[in-house]
Amino acid sequence: MRFLFITLFPEQIEQAVSHSIIKRAADRGLLEINCINPRDFTSDKHRTVDDVPFGGGTGMVLKPEPMVAAIRKAKEQLPAAKVIAMCPGGKTLKQKHAEEYAQKGQDIILLCGHYEGFDERIFSFVDDKISIGDYVLTGGELPALILLDAVSRFIPGVLGKMESAANDSFSTGFLEYPQYTRPVDFEGMTVPEILRNGNHSLIKRWRRKESLKATYLLRPDLLPAEIIAAIEGDVPQNMSKDEKKFYAELRMEISEILGDDK
Repeated sequence: MRFLFITLFPEQIEQAVSHSIIKRAADRGLLEINCINPRDFTSDKHRTVDDVPFGGGTGMVLKPEPMVAAIRKAKEQLPAAKVIAMCPGGKTLKQKHAEEYAQKGQDIILLCGHYEGFDERIFSFVDDKISIGDYVLTGGELPALILLDAVSRFIPGVLGKMESAANDSFSTGFLEYPQYTRPVDFEGMTVPEILRNGNHSLIKRWRRKESLKATYLLRPDLLPAEIIAAIEGDVPQNMSKDEKKFYAELRMEISEILGDDK
């Protein structure tokens, strides 16, 4: 899969992708990452890419001429690519978006903003607008790199095991359960016995409970209403005996945690 960054600071992208998993994936030909600098499409000696906004106001706005020229050059290299502008006004990046981009396998052109943002006319040449959260950064390079990283994890071969991506927080819709490795005892903190007894049925049950517990306590907005209701005691009558027991245990454990915090 190919990623082409339109950026005023290509060295920032090149430095970031020259390490770890992304670099290994690129070395193996699973990813191809390149940059285009809009300054290369300017004609004045200062290589100007921004100007003051019409109507007044603070800051500078990216001009359409060099940005659109850069997009057109990028489309020459990747004709079928999706053009994504990184900007605060875009839809918030979710795990499902990253997975969808990877599954489609469509090349991606990432447009990195700066200053006060893009001249609105630039968006006529953009397929999608993406934000990474409700805050503003100094440039679009870091958000674009986050999108690259999130998408790349779902490309077969980039991670050691695809299950690593499939079981991550947000891939299941809930937060991930706690993970442990050796040693069993670290400064008095021990790995839960249930993870060491080899009973995979009990381990699976424990992980599900811990995942729901973490999600309920930290990100309840991710939980369906029926699961929240079951956790809080409104258990459907048609639920199995085992499920009722499961939610009763979960409810008690959550109550103990909340009680400790009071």
